[in-house]
Amino acid sequence: MADSPRARIEFDPRFTVAEVPERLFGSFVEHLGRCVYTGIYEPEHPTANEDGLRQDVLDLIRELGPTMVRYPGGNFVSGYRWEDGVGPKADRPRRLDLAWGVTETNQFGLGEFMKFCRTVGVEPNMAVNLGTRGLQEALDVLEYANHPGGTYWSDLRRSHGDEEPYGIKLWCLGNEMDGPWQIGQKTAHEYGRTADQVARSMRYIDPELDLVACGSSSRAMPEFGAWEAEVLAQSYESVDYISAHAYYHPREGDFVSFMASAQDMELFIDGVIATADAVGAKLKSDKKINISFDEWNVWYQTAPTGERPEPWAVAPRQLEDVYSAMDAVVFGSLLITLLRRCDRVTAACLAQLVNVIAPIMTEPGGAAWRQTTFFPFAEASKFGRGTVLNVNASAPGIDTAKFGEVSALHSVAVANEDGSTTVFAVNRDLESPLTLEIDASSLPGVGEVTCSTLTDADPHAKNTFEDQTRVAPVANGSVAVKDGTITVELPAMSWNTIRIA
Repeated sequence: MADSPRARIEFDPRFTVAEVPERLFGSFVEHLGRCVYTGIYEPEHPTANEDGLRQDVLDLIRELGPTMVRYPGGNFVSGYRWEDGVGPKADRPRRLDLAWGVTETNQFGLGEFMKFCRTVGVEPNMAVNLGTRGLQEALDVLEYANHPGGTYWSDLRRSHGDEEPYGIKLWCLGNEMDGPWQIGQKTAHEYGRTADQVARSMRYIDPELDLVACGSSSRAMPEFGAWEAEVLAQSYESVDYISAHAYYHPREGDFVSFMASAQDMELFIDGVIATADAVGAKLKSDKKINISFDEWNVWYQTAPTGERPEPWAVAPRQLEDVYSAMDAVVFGSLLITLLRRCDRVTAACLAQLVNVIAPIMTEPGGAAWRQTTFFPFAEASKFGRGTVLNVNASAPGIDTAKFGEVSALHSVAVANEDGSTTVFAVNRDLESPLTLEIDASSLPGVGEVTCSTLTDADPHAKNTFEDQTRVAPVANGSVAVKDGTITVELPAMSWNTIRIA
């Protein structure tokens, strides 16, 4: 340990960033591939409950710990007719899903989604179709979902067995509307005006809603920045959030830059905040627009993931990335960024929850298991509650082709509600361990200190159907405490959760 490069963290509980928002640990269920069908919903599965939900998957979701789930898309929502998925299942129509080239059976819809949310204890986040539809349909689904009764849509919900309103507070106004792949793509001016009209009208029904306007689909889009500025110029006083979406994977074998993917996420967040605040200043508004980072993950978008499905198949295998130990470490680093910026990123959704670029995988009629990315999310959701502290960190640098020199250490500290402190730390160096010193002298006392570490001698090791437990966190026995300083060895390419009682 004495020969390892050294890093140091200092923090003081008096100097804070923000309380960790409950919605920061959100996830995402889209009608895409097997996320819904044979993912969370499989009535024929041996573990299925009376609502057709897979109990083995529900147990893993509870262990994962999402607090909010976005639904039903994603690209899917831009062609979706929400009323197809309510009422007697025998009467529900089958439709072509143009977004993903499959057939949607509508056997799982809004009512089933709400049962799922109640069963696992998560907040629902509903997206409305502003691609092929618009204002009236958004008002209709809101009335169906949230109005107590005595009107056509609310009484229809009650006739479908849900006497009480759903009380959905968080709504996405469309999805990635600048994308040329999006059904009903719009210009920034068109979308901004639509978002403003829909937001203002939805508030006539429920003034307490939290509404998310679509930001640009990614930081790489040519209209990024200009899109946010124009959309918010039209809708600033009507919405609460602007969305951000980002996916990362190694490009051309550049794993060193891939390990520093969070640098791009930081720049993305900085750009959106600067743009939103500039619009607010121009409008002379006291209001702050926050970010809903409602799609983020590692996603191998250019890599094939199995055989191409037959046209218009039902729930084929799509986007079923199998994640490595390296992917899990990068994933953890993205989580650290969201925590570090939680003063303005106050909602976020891991995309997605089951099977589709997901931390949980299933086989139809068979097993469910944890991908490598399951573990950083579960630990962050469990131990990342409380108040994020300002961290002063020093560490050796790493040269990357994409971002220049970056710190080998990526970290955040959270003062937990029970009086303990948690440090999440990633060693980005693919080859060298890092000896981390944590100055805990500002804490009122240091009790037991433990460290859980996820790494693997093979960076590309994965959890698969055949070997479901190859990669998982293990206890790190290198922890030492002396004179208010905690020392722990962070292996090369590792995600670490350090708990200070």
